[in-house]
Amino acid sequence: MYYAEVLVASAAYHGTTPLTYAWETPLARGTIVVAPLRAQQVTGVVVREVPRPTFTTKLLAAVPSLPRFPEHLLRLLDWIPGYYPSPIGVVAQFFLPKSLASKNPKAPAVESALPIALPPLTKDQQQAMQQIGTSGLYLLHGETGTGKTRVYIEAARRAIEAGSSAIILTPEISLTSQLANDFRNVFGNKVVVIHSQLTEATRRNLWFQLLEKSEPAVIIGPRSALFMPVKKLGLIVVDEAHEPAYKQDNAPYYHAARVASKLAELAGSPIILGSATPLVADYYVAEQKKRPIIRMQQTAATKHGAAGRTISVVDLRDHAKFSKSRHLSDELLTAIDETLARGEQTLLFLNRRGTARVVFCENCGWQATCPHCDLPLVYHGDIHRMRCHTCDFSAPNPTSCPTCGSTEIVYKSIGTKAIADEVARLFPDVKISRFDGDNKKDERIEQQYAAVRSGAVDIIIGTQTLAKGLDLPNLGLVGVVVADTSLYMPDFTAQERTYQLLSQVIGRVGRGHTGNESKVIIQTYAPESSVLEAVLKQDWSNFYHKELAEREAFTFPPFCYLLKLTCKRASSASAQKAAEQFARQIPSWKFGVSVEGPAPAFHEKSQGKFVWQLVVKAKNRGALLKIIANLPSGWGYDIDPLHLM
Repeated sequence: MYYAEVLVASAAYHGTTPLTYAWETPLARGTIVVAPLRAQQVTGVVVREVPRPTFTTKLLAAVPSLPRFPEHLLRLLDWIPGYYPSPIGVVAQFFLPKSLASKNPKAPAVESALPIALPPLTKDQQQAMQQIGTSGLYLLHGETGTGKTRVYIEAARRAIEAGSSAIILTPEISLTSQLANDFRNVFGNKVVVIHSQLTEATRRNLWFQLLEKSEPAVIIGPRSALFMPVKKLGLIVVDEAHEPAYKQDNAPYYHAARVASKLAELAGSPIILGSATPLVADYYVAEQKKRPIIRMQQTAATKHGAAGRTISVVDLRDHAKFSKSRHLSDELLTAIDETLARGEQTLLFLNRRGTARVVFCENCGWQATCPHCDLPLVYHGDIHRMRCHTCDFSAPNPTSCPTCGSTEIVYKSIGTKAIADEVARLFPDVKISRFDGDNKKDERIEQQYAAVRSGAVDIIIGTQTLAKGLDLPNLGLVGVVVADTSLYMPDFTAQERTYQLLSQVIGRVGRGHTGNESKVIIQTYAPESSVLEAVLKQDWSNFYHKELAEREAFTFPPFCYLLKLTCKRASSASAQKAAEQFARQIPSWKFGVSVEGPAPAFHEKSQGKFVWQLVVKAKNRGALLKIIANLPSGWGYDIDPLHLM
């Protein structure tokens, strides 16, 4: 008999080391196997051969005749549990299918599009391609409409011609079909699309197809596309790299951009982080490590050229400008009429995350913030107090504005449903579609994209999804209903998220598709906001340096590492007590960290239990890993969280 250590793909295995199994013949590293685990048979991969152990071992159930698992992925599988602490069985499930049984090991054929002639590269695109080498990380900072996708295609072409595959990540399923069409127009049936709506059988068949594929491919999909078994990897692209969707929201809580960077390092391939609004932390790290930051500002050519756009700002505090609607200004309503008359589309954008119970003055724009964290305070109607969800500072809710004395204190903002109802009342004869988290499956933008893109919808109303890279050629007007809702979120990324969302949604127009000058109307309670000023001027540099200074002053990433710890209990009092006890215990370990809180979580109740949290900051990420290793029973964690809500 021969013996081998195997990584098994099953959440039922909670260990952090491989399991040892026996087989009649030697098993090389990377051999894919079927292993017994309790009463189940699970997929696994051989890590190494070992001498006969002193303990009893089970015989493997089967060793299918399959190509070996790619070495760079095996090394990534080994790295993730140490960087994002989690059981090996949970991590291995990302890399291997649940079952190797397949009636049809070939994925269904995709009709190949006829290759089309691409427009010539702009000067910015040419310079970008000259800077992108055969390995290393490249931050592609390109304004909306500058043709970042064209650069991705050229970089993928370079990889394919060298006999290597490319992985193109996209944050949302709604963007997958758009990217896939662009790439199929060039690479035909070399394009393999992964997304969350595939059945398990189809996804398994695609996995087999890629494992057995000898020729290079272009894999397009969300973060899970990173783990597909590509033999030779020549490029990774993380499109819209600033998007929160790249962060896994359950164990192992990985961030796709970080994992992609490690995968590129292991495979010796280049990785491109592309965004019109890069993450402040990514930009800072690229500067510190002297990685290339490629700037693109030249609008890519269209059949009409770059017609441009005009941007105007409406002060929401001036009620005289809202004679026909409480939420939509007279200027915006007039612009919608004009846009409809031209046969063009209107997009009304509202960041739904802004429906939090925030406190601000409708008259002057003052906002209640924590004096310790400089984060927005959240109003709690049950106790009639404002509270910081990071340090637990609290204060009574004001009866009047401390800045202007006005009693017009607002505690809630509107949602997209209210806007859709208002638009239907004002424009009863037009086609309206609303896209947000409440859509049923067949109502989502990914299902309705063809109709929206064709111009069949006159007025599009929605949230963040509509700001994420969608190219709508018939769009003539963007109206931002309340520009500053995300500024009111009680989180250190609020200003950054606001800058990103506004920049992205403004970038939906002015691309030269219609031949007319496009229009953007931004409604805001804070027209003097420095964030809004930076967005209007497209002044990334000024915003970046101000935000960086804020982060440094209050010790937030990239100037520290973060760990969010949460405990759930049957009562708020017991959750608070447990959190207070652990908050006192952590400093005694002398790991060199600071602890903030405890405080109730932003969503104070989850699955019938009360949630309290601690925020731990450290200069050394290893200290946070030690805390995770010592977590008491009943505690959860999120390392490197994108936000503290």
